[in-house]
Amino acid sequence: MTKRVVVTGLGVVSPVGCTLKDFWTSLCEGRSGIARLEDFDTTNYPSQIAGKVKEEIIPAGMNSKDVRRVDRFTVFALEAADQAWAMSGMDIAKENPWRCGANVGSGIGGIETIDEYVVKLDKGGPRKVSPLMIPKGLINMASGNVAIRLGLNGPNTCTVTACAAATHAIGQSMELIKWGKTDVMVCGGAEATVIPFGLAGFGAMKALSRRNDEPQRASRPFDKDRDGFVIAEGAGMIVIESDEHAKARGAEILGELAGFGETCDAHHITSPHPEGAGGANAIQAALDSAELNPGDMGYYNAHGTSTKYNDAAETLALKRVFGKTTPPVSSTKSMTGHLLGASGAIEAIASLQAIRDGILPPNINYENPDPECDVNIVANEARKADITSAMSNSLGFGGHNAAIIFKRYE
Repeated sequence: MTKRVVVTGLGVVSPVGCTLKDFWTSLCEGRSGIARLEDFDTTNYPSQIAGKVKEEIIPAGMNSKDVRRVDRFTVFALEAADQAWAMSGMDIAKENPWRCGANVGSGIGGIETIDEYVVKLDKGGPRKVSPLMIPKGLINMASGNVAIRLGLNGPNTCTVTACAAATHAIGQSMELIKWGKTDVMVCGGAEATVIPFGLAGFGAMKALSRRNDEPQRASRPFDKDRDGFVIAEGAGMIVIESDEHAKARGAEILGELAGFGETCDAHHITSPHPEGAGGANAIQAALDSAELNPGDMGYYNAHGTSTKYNDAAETLALKRVFGKTTPPVSSTKSMTGHLLGASGAIEAIASLQAIRDGILPPNINYENPDPECDVNIVANEARKADITSAMSNSLGFGGHNAAIIFKRYE
């Protein structure tokens, strides 16, 4: 017999806020976290804007020296995990740590560390390379460090599926609990790619918006004038556990994680399937997993990157499943930018918050509707709605598709 999976903790580090309250308030008010980059000279970069974490993040009990011993994406993961763990009220001393695990997805991982030591090697030779270079840069180190910090001896995995990584991490963690292989999972994603190396790489692909003079209007998913995504950084983490485990310890249950679907386009390394077939099948698989019909869905948080091909293909995927009448749709990337491997985690949190508060966050900068993206957009302002279910969808380079569904807990 499978187990119900519930959410008991949420943690966020993002360009629009580094607590759950600040993050959610910013989204509901339609505030953008996008700005011109001032950390380095962007004169020769086609895109000169990003969604940066604006606060200095030093997790509790750590100092600036400790922070320098791990990559920035790991720092974000630790802070978000701390927030989620505290919210859950979990005490590892009262748990079986072998039944508590972690899965922190990332698209690129320690790119800042790799970039730093490539330069040092080039300028000063191998003696300039620190023994910390490998353990800082490894993509699984966010998940490993979260487990060390919280004392989690159970399953520990790092999901690497580009921009679908965090959604896969959450969905796969759900299945571990659902099938009784563990009781508690801390899961989500972290990313920190807003550095010259990252900006240059995505810029060379012509994937980034060049609306440099209007940074807060640059990310405009589903709008006809969209010209690319805005790179961003941060982390989102959630604590999930079996329903029976949460009730036994008297936890406050925030919602139910009810469905998960995953597919692959098997089409192209960067472009989504032009007919949205893979995305549609992942959405349908999530609905089947949650035992819901398309008409039951109250809100859909889109991958919605603000690129020409993604938004059009995602629209086709939606229409293949929901027909002409889609649920209310918004892409919160319009405010946060695209956190790559961490995006699915903060968007999952936004989806659950929509159920909890009865507010659908807006898709800002929706000014010129695109006939190819004719879905039910929550345009520019948040919308009040008493909903009982919400879906968060993610697509990744390599053709990865993942969707998860939350329900109001009853």
